[in-house]
Amino acid sequence: MKKYNVAVIGVGMVGIEMLRVLKQRNFPLGELQVFARSARDIDVDGQTYSVKTITPESFEDTDIALFAGTEGEKGASVLYAKQAIKSGAIVIDNGADFRLRSDVPLIVPEVNPQAVKSHKGLIANPNCTTIQLVVALNEIYKRFGLEQIILTSFQAVSGAGKKAVEQLWEETEEAIRSKHCPPKPAGRRQKSAFNAIPQIGDFGEYNYTTEEWKTVHETHKLFEDSSIKISSTCVRVPVFVSHSEAIYFRTKKGVCLKEIEEVLGESEGVVFFKDPQDFPLALDAQGRDEVFVGRLREDHFNKNCFWLWCVSDNLRKGAALNAVQIAELVCQN
Repeated sequence: MKKYNVAVIGVGMVGIEMLRVLKQRNFPLGELQVFARSARDIDVDGQTYSVKTITPESFEDTDIALFAGTEGEKGASVLYAKQAIKSGAIVIDNGADFRLRSDVPLIVPEVNPQAVKSHKGLIANPNCTTIQLVVALNEIYKRFGLEQIILTSFQAVSGAGKKAVEQLWEETEEAIRSKHCPPKPAGRRQKSAFNAIPQIGDFGEYNYTTEEWKTVHETHKLFEDSSIKISSTCVRVPVFVSHSEAIYFRTKKGVCLKEIEEVLGESEGVVFFKDPQDFPLALDAQGRDEVFVGRLREDHFNKNCFWLWCVSDNLRKGAALNAVQIAELVCQN
């Protein structure tokens, strides 16, 4: 079996999960290198990884570069992806900087694996919220079409990084010690513990946040269908890992509940809970690769409209696992 030299760039929560997933899936590794802004050793599940300081010259002899995802003009992929590609590597970027570029394929392997053949050295990993949404709805879309999606997401703090996780721990511990919720912080900083915050990202057009617009534009690109009417509200909740989503959808073709049940039961990457009173929870999804779907039910006031509940580990399928699955597609092609 051919082996591939892989570089993982970034050792935050997603970067560490990438290292974990590469090992768990027995990825055909040749040399594995880990890069970040500063050199150090890190421990992942009892294995020590030597982290090197990233430079433009870091990608010599690299076949696949997995960027864990820091956005903006100072993000690693913006600074180094071009150099990695020039050195001969295929870049898989978990950040948002390249997702909507027309010359960059955006891929969820269960949805559009064929898109890997169109890459020009750079492949984008979708947003975590979008990934579980499209995996849950993919087969439904293929068989019956989708006219409308209304999404409400309940997103774990790990989606905001390690500091957000530490903040939730600190605020929770403070509340336990004092036996009441800590006071609201001064300024715009929001308290995570015992709270639900209906803002993820910055506010933009029509007062939707950047996270909410990601679910619209990325779903359109993944399904190659901008006719789907999509609206979402994204909420940060005091959960450490796994995003939960309430998904309302209207199909184009006439369909009954039983047909939707059958499709979900056959959908790749989906674990379907058929009993509406036996539903998946965020803790059930933590550390798992699948997208879990349950509480499927009809909207009795609107024809061909349904609700479902969807949970998935945002660090795995929502980020690291999906990126490694893309790398596996690269190896196959």
